Amino acid sequence: MTDANHRRVGLIGVGNMGGRIGKRLHDTGIEIVGYHRETEKVRRWGLEPVGSVRELAESVDVVLLCLPDSPVVESVVDELLPFTRAGQVIVDATSALPQSTQALAAAAAERGVDYVDAPVSGGARSAPKGELTVMVGGAPEVVARVRWLFEAIASSIHLMGPVGSGHLTKILNNFLNAVSLAATSEVMVAGRAAGLDVHALLDVLSVSSGRNYAVETRFPSIIEGNYLEGGITVDLMIKDVVSYLDQVTRLHAVSPAGSGVLSAFRLASTLGYGDQINNRVVDAIGDAAGGVRLHS
Repeated sequence: MTDANHRRVGLIGVGNMGGRIGKRLHDTGIEIVGYHRETEKVRRWGLEPVGSVRELAESVDVVLLCLPDSPVVESVVDELLPFTRAGQVIVDATSALPQSTQALAAAAAERGVDYVDAPVSGGARSAPKGELTVMVGGAPEVVARVRWLFEAIASSIHLMGPVGSGHLTKILNNFLNAVSLAATSEVMVAGRAAGLDVHALLDVLSVSSGRNYAVETRFPSIIEGNYLEGGITVDLMIKDVVSYLDQVTRLHAVSPAGSGVLSAFRLASTLGYGDQINNRVVDAIGDAAGGVRLHS
């Protein structure tokens, strides 16, 4: 495999992020097929569907996974591995648990299949432009063999260490993302409740020590009533925070901030926002404050 255009990718996972990544690969000229039980979900991204996991495994060089969580990945890989061949590479872009990833990599190695974890950050809006950040875990020589794939979807590629390191890095990043979103939501609701102009408040936060990703990229839209649909849901954000707290426990570390962040998103889920974009946590906090909204 020397020419990226002659390396065939098989995508499993065609949701908000996986579908956009698949379309980006297709649009850059990379040959790619996709699998989903409902073939129309593959076609909606402009990809060629295959009829089964077996057909996908037997017809591609690289398997790209972009699935909801580790249990789903484990199920898919268990189904996939019997049909793989030595020399193939599985690239797992799921936000998964490092320990699960390491176990799957060991199982794949028994068949001569290499495993790389490569979760992404940057949001659904960055994928079509090829401007994602990729956090990679794997042997350097294996990562080098699939770097062409990362270069097609990302503007920032980081090799973090052996298999599992990418997924651990993503968990750490996801927690900071959750912290900034929950804390900024709380502050903006409090400011609104106090009668502050939310545009003026956001202007101050954006040039002060409270500046963060949510302030810079989310709330300029949220205060206009645009919640930036297409990103991960409240319930998936809960999964990310729980994953972080699990890793902290495994490392015998502590997370004083964790319980507060988790309670914010659990509040949102309890109030009916679980299947909506995580930015809706601001409305849940507003509901708890008597129905405060940042926009008219």
